[in-house]
Amino acid sequence: MEADALEVIELAGAGRFAELAERFTPRMREVVSAETVRVGWSVQTGGAPCTPGVPAAEATTEDLFRVRTPVSCPAGDFVVVMSLDPAGRLHGLRLAPPAEQVWQPPRYAKPGRFTERDTGSGTLTLPRGAGPVPAVILLPGGGVQDRDGTHGADKPLKDLAWGLASRGVAVLRWDKPMPEHTLTEEYVTPALTAVQEMCQEPTADPDRIFLLGHSLGGKVAPRVAAASPMIAGLVLLAAEAMPMQRSAQRVVRHLAARDPGPAADAMIAAADRQVATVDGDLGPDTPAADLPFGFPASYWLDLRGYDPVRTAAEFGRPMLILQGSRDHQVTVADDLALWRAGLRDRKGVTIRVVRGADHVFHRRGRHVTGAVIRRIARWLRSAG
Repeated sequence: MEADALEVIELAGAGRFAELAERFTPRMREVVSAETVRVGWSVQTGGAPCTPGVPAAEATTEDLFRVRTPVSCPAGDFVVVMSLDPAGRLHGLRLAPPAEQVWQPPRYAKPGRFTERDTGSGTLTLPRGAGPVPAVILLPGGGVQDRDGTHGADKPLKDLAWGLASRGVAVLRWDKPMPEHTLTEEYVTPALTAVQEMCQEPTADPDRIFLLGHSLGGKVAPRVAAASPMIAGLVLLAAEAMPMQRSAQRVVRHLAARDPGPAADAMIAAADRQVATVDGDLGPDTPAADLPFGFPASYWLDLRGYDPVRTAAEFGRPMLILQGSRDHQVTVADDLALWRAGLRDRKGVTIRVVRGADHVFHRRGRHVTGAVIRRIARWLRSAG
């Protein structure tokens, strides 16, 4: 396993991404392309040579091993995390912060005020005491996400769950695997399962079940709500409104501007080609390698027919929309402007910009800012 991991890093460092992709399993190849890995590697390394350290492998199942390899790089150290089978095939690959630090609860989280337990679909966080209380189903952002939204020491979904439960709100969060063939398979089906589980929880008020979606989860929340009469309202955090391929293109340009040069220019050119394919002659047989993120054509065709703002406008329940002013991934100027324009005639819609907050609503420190937790909790009580 360790030797295989070093070979993968060697291929990436040499720019041989097509050869690296030959190690992908068929399932991984459906959702990740050589171009996706090349872009991620270029952003992380800035195109500079890097030196791998000693890999550390651990078995996760009988057939899979997780291998973590530290990498030293002038642009900043990081860790390559891979899932490998005994044949050396890649089942997963990500670039992580240099150390998996221990998450510490934010000050607004009061563990004595709630309990947690696993359910069939995720983790249920329940306020102590008699119900019924408002309830929230968390819809995470795009890509592979665990139920906490873990990125290094940051766990923004756990921040939300613990913060809201400390203020009398039941919260259900769940692990989201690799994106499937459509947005419905990725989000709607598991979210509806979570809604049914929450409806059966005695502490939760079945008439006050809300969806809280972040980023792509916010974009898809109106579609989930349209599929379930049990949804009492929506909380949208940094919710995408622009077409997703345009958001991806914007992020690539933002990252490239931070480290200009030949690698950045190539990254922009590749993103532009992929976006042009989505916007142009996209068909069911278009290879995933020619599309953003390596997602299959079926995924982009499904998105092409979905307008989140129009779907939200047709949803006759209350909505709270929050947007960070420092967010470069989902922005005030582009995405929030579309929400405002499309919902200006809808009663029961509250829209606020959180000054100084980034995409995951960090303002200072490593947690979702307490102001967001307080605002959401107050709104849930008033909306119910």
